[in-house]
Amino acid sequence: MMIDATTIDEARALLARHFAPTPLVRSESLSSASQAVHLKNETVLPTGSFKVRGAVYALSANVARGDIREVVTASTGNHGAAVAFAAQLLGVPARIFLPRNANPVKASRIRELGATLVEEGSDLSDAIDAAAVYAERAGAFLLQDAQDPDIPAGPATIGAEILEQLPSVAAVYVPMGDTALIRGVASALKLAGRQIRIVGVVAASAPAYFLSWRAGAVVETDSADTIADGLAVSRPLAPNVAAIRRLVDEVVSVSEGEMLNAIALLNSREAIRAEPSGAAAVAALVRDRGRVGTCVALVTGGNISPDIARRLGLS
Repeated sequence: MMIDATTIDEARALLARHFAPTPLVRSESLSSASQAVHLKNETVLPTGSFKVRGAVYALSANVARGDIREVVTASTGNHGAAVAFAAQLLGVPARIFLPRNANPVKASRIRELGATLVEEGSDLSDAIDAAAVYAERAGAFLLQDAQDPDIPAGPATIGAEILEQLPSVAAVYVPMGDTALIRGVASALKLAGRQIRIVGVVAASAPAYFLSWRAGAVVETDSADTIADGLAVSRPLAPNVAAIRRLVDEVVSVSEGEMLNAIALLNSREAIRAEPSGAAAVAALVRDRGRVGTCVALVTGGNISPDIARRLGLS
C-alpha cells in the first residue's frame, strides 16, 4: 500500500537521467503572516504534466523485466502523452485510447510523440474498457495509471523533492484523480517521521473518490462532468480507496468556478499556465487560508484546452 524508501530512491535515480527536480517556490501573493504558501510546479516537465514521472519509471521497470511489443493505455490526455513520451524514449510502440471529446492540446501532444491515437467512447471509462479489450487481444502491455503497481513510485519522487526543498512543510495539497499521484506523494511524505497533513482535492462535479474516501468503500457516480479532465473519475478502484483511507488525512472538493479563478490567479500573479486539474490544489488552498504553517500546493499540469483559455482571456 505504501511505497518504500528504496523504491523511491530507485525511481529518483532513474528519472534524474531524463529531467531535474521541479521548482518549489514561495508564492508571495498567496502567503500571509500566518501561512507560507509554496507552489510545486510540475508544468515544466516534458509533456507539461507530472504524469511523465510515473510513465517513464513504470515503463522502464517493465521493459527491464521482459520484452514489450507495444504499450497501451487509456487517458483523458496527460497520462497518454506521458506514456507516449516514455515509449518514444524506450523505443516501444504506443497506442493511446482517448475519449472522443478529449482536450485537443493533449491529443496533439500524443500524435507529435509518434503514438497511435484511438478515440473511443464518450468518457474515460469507455476508453479504459476499449484499451483493455485491445491489449488482451493484441498481447500488448497495458499501462493504466490507476491500476499499475509501479506508477505511484514516479510521483512519489515529488514528495521526496518537497522534503528536501522545504523541510518545514506542514501540509501538502494534492489533486486527486485516479489517486496514483496522491498515493505516491503521501508515501514519500510519511517517511519524514513526523506529521505532514496530506489534503486530497477533487472536483465537486466528480466526487467519486471523495465519497469513497469518506465511506471507506467504493462509491461510483453516474458521471464525472467537470472541466478538470484529469479529475474526471466515476469508477474508483477498491485497492486505491483502501490506500487513500490510510494515507490521506483530508479530502476537499472545489467547484468549477474556483478552479477557473485559480487558473487566472496562477497566470496573472505567478506566471504559471495551469489547466483546471493542475490548479485544483491552489483553488483549495486559496479557500483554506485559515490553515497556519508552511503549505505546498502541487500545480500538476499546464495543458489547458483552447476553449478554457479563451474563456479566461489567456493568450
